[in-house]
Amino acid sequence: MKKTIGILAHVDAGKTTFSEQALYLTHAIRHLGRVDHRDAFLDDHPMERQRGITIFSGQAVLEVGDSTVYWLDTPGHVDFSAEMERALSVMDAAVLVVSAAEGVQPHTETLWHLLQAYRVPVFVFLNKCDREGADPDGVLRAMRTRFSPAMLDCRSWQTAGAPDSELVEAVASLDDALLERFLADDLPMDVWRDSLRGMIARREVFPVMAGSALFGEGVDTFLRLMDELTVTAYDPAAPLAGRVFRVRRDEKGTRLCFVKLTAGALRVKDSLPLAEGAVKINELRVYHGEKYRSVQQAEAGDLVAIPGLDSLRPGDGIGGETRAAFHTEPMLAADVLCPDATPQKLMEALRALEDEDPTLAVEQREGVISARIMGGMQLDILREELADRFGLKVTFGPRRVLYRETVAAPAIGIGHYEPLRHYAEVWLRLCPGEPGSGITFRSLCHVDDLALNWQRLIETHVFEKEHRGVLTGSPLTDVRVELLIGRSHPKHTEGGDFRQAVYRAIRQGLMQAGENNMLLEPICGFELRVPSELYGALTAPLSSLRAACEAPAFEGDTVTVRGEAPYALFAPWQESFLMLTHGRGSLRVWSSRYAPCHNTEEIVAEKAYNPLATLEDTPDSVFCSHGAGYNVPWNEVPAHAHCEWESNS
Repeated sequence: MKKTIGILAHVDAGKTTFSEQALYLTHAIRHLGRVDHRDAFLDDHPMERQRGITIFSGQAVLEVGDSTVYWLDTPGHVDFSAEMERALSVMDAAVLVVSAAEGVQPHTETLWHLLQAYRVPVFVFLNKCDREGADPDGVLRAMRTRFSPAMLDCRSWQTAGAPDSELVEAVASLDDALLERFLADDLPMDVWRDSLRGMIARREVFPVMAGSALFGEGVDTFLRLMDELTVTAYDPAAPLAGRVFRVRRDEKGTRLCFVKLTAGALRVKDSLPLAEGAVKINELRVYHGEKYRSVQQAEAGDLVAIPGLDSLRPGDGIGGETRAAFHTEPMLAADVLCPDATPQKLMEALRALEDEDPTLAVEQREGVISARIMGGMQLDILREELADRFGLKVTFGPRRVLYRETVAAPAIGIGHYEPLRHYAEVWLRLCPGEPGSGITFRSLCHVDDLALNWQRLIETHVFEKEHRGVLTGSPLTDVRVELLIGRSHPKHTEGGDFRQAVYRAIRQGLMQAGENNMLLEPICGFELRVPSELYGALTAPLSSLRAACEAPAFEGDTVTVRGEAPYALFAPWQESFLMLTHGRGSLRVWSSRYAPCHNTEEIVAEKAYNPLATLEDTPDSVFCSHGAGYNVPWNEVPAHAHCEWESNS
C-alpha cells in the first residue's frame, strides 16, 4: 500500500528530529542525524543546516509494515507556510508534532486550520515528554479546547501494544451501531479497527500519542499504529491523474516537476497530455533526500520527479486532476535592488525562483523590480539564494503592504485594436464580484455576433495576466468580467489582436468607472493569548488599530482575544505586543480577507499613480483610417466603436 505522509510543526517542536528517528527506525537511513549537529538527512540544503530550520520541503521513502510511505518534511517557520501548503495538497495523512513542554504555539494553530481546509487526516505526536515541565495531559486538554474535542488519547495503546477497554468504548461511543455491539459484548476487534480507520479518514477523530523524538521514545510504536490506522486505495488501472506539488532544479540546473500520481500509471516514453500539447516523458525519478533513483514506471500513489515539464507549476493538475487552490497569500512586498547587475539579469534570476515559489509574484514596473513576501526571514533566504545560485548581491527596499482594487458599480469598457491588417473589438462589462472571488468571467455574447472560438480566446486573455487598477496600480480583484459583444474581421483578425482589445477594454472600463473604483486593503485575522492581568493594557492599543474583536474568552489565568484589523496598522504593532506582554503572550496572525481601505485618500496620494503613464496598461484604443492606425484616447473610444450594444439586448 502506498501512502503520502507529511509532518508539520511549529518551529523547534522537534519535527526534523522526529523525521530522523522515523527514517532511522525504518532503516531508510543508516546514521541518525541531528539538527544541532547540522547533519539531518532531510535538511540537506546549506541554508537549512546553517540556520537549523527546515526551509524547503524534503522527501524520503521508507517502509512501514507492508506500506511504502512517501515522507514529506515541511517547513515549520511561518514565512515558509506557502511551501508547506503546497505539500499539504498531496498528503494522505499528516503527523502534527506538538511540544509537550511549550504546548500549542501560534503557528501550530495555523497548521491546524490548513489541515482542516485540506481535509487531511491528522495524527498528533506530543514530543519532548522527557523535558522538565512537560505536561502532555495539559497540552491534550488545550488541543481539545482549541482544536477539536475529538482528540483521541491513544497513549495507552501505544504503551501496551493493544487498545484498552476505555479506548475501545471511547471509539464505540461515536457510532450508534458500534456502541450497540460494544454494550452487547459483540464487537470484534477487526470491526472496531475498521470503524476507527474510517473515522480517522473522515477527520472525525484525531489519534494522539506521545514520546521523545530525541531519544526515540514512542516513535516506533507511533509509526506502526499510524500505518495500521491509515488505508489508501489508489487505482493504477484508472485514467491518468496527478498533481504537481513542487518545482525544483537539480545541481545541473534541470527543472524538475514533483508529481503525486493520484490515478493511473506513467511510463518512460509515454506522452503526457498538457494544455500546450503532448510532452514525451524521458525520465522518472524517485527522490530520497537529495539522491534519486530512475524508474521506468510510476503508478497511482507514487511521488515522482519529472524533468522537462516547463509549463507546469505547483498546484497544476495532470490528466483528470483539478488544480489546487492554495490559501496562503503574502500581504507584503519589497523592492529588490541590485546595482551591480542589469535589470534583465536580476529578473531572470527572480523568475527562476518564482518558478519554484509562485507566491513571489515577481514584477517589474516602471523600472522597479519587486517580489511578494511573507516576512523578514523569507527576505533573508531570498538574499542568500540570489547570492549562492546566481552570484547577485541584493538589498531590499522597505516592506510595504499589498493593496488591491475593485469596482463598486458596473462599468462598460471598450477595447478596439486595428492597426493595418489587424482587427478586433471587445465590449466588456466590469461588475462587482463576491468578496474573495478574484476575477471571474461569463459571456453574454451570442455566437451570431462573435464566433465561439473568439469568445473562448477572449476568456483566456482575461485570465492570462494580472490586471491593474487605476487608483494605485494595485492588482484587480473581485470583479466579474462579462463579454457583451465583440467583432472580428474574416481576413485580418489574429489571436493577438483580441489580447490587445481585451487588455484595453478592461483598462478603459476602469477609467469609465471613475469614482466607483475602490481601493482594498488586506485585513488580517489575529488571535492573542495573554495572562488575564494584562488584558486591560491591550484594549486601548487594539482600539487604535481599528481592530474588530470578539468577546474575550477567559480560561484559568489566561485570556484569548480573536479579531480582525487592517494589516497596515497591525503589522508594525506585533513587536509592540511582545514588549507590552514582556514575552508572556502569544500572537497568531493570518491573512483573512480584503476590505475597503480605511485611508484611501492617503494611500492614493502616497502612491501618486498615473494610470495613463505606460503603454503597457493603456486604456486607449487603436483605429484605422486611410491605411494607417491611429490612437484614440480612452474617453473618446465609445464614439469611434464599431459594435453596438443595448442593455436589453
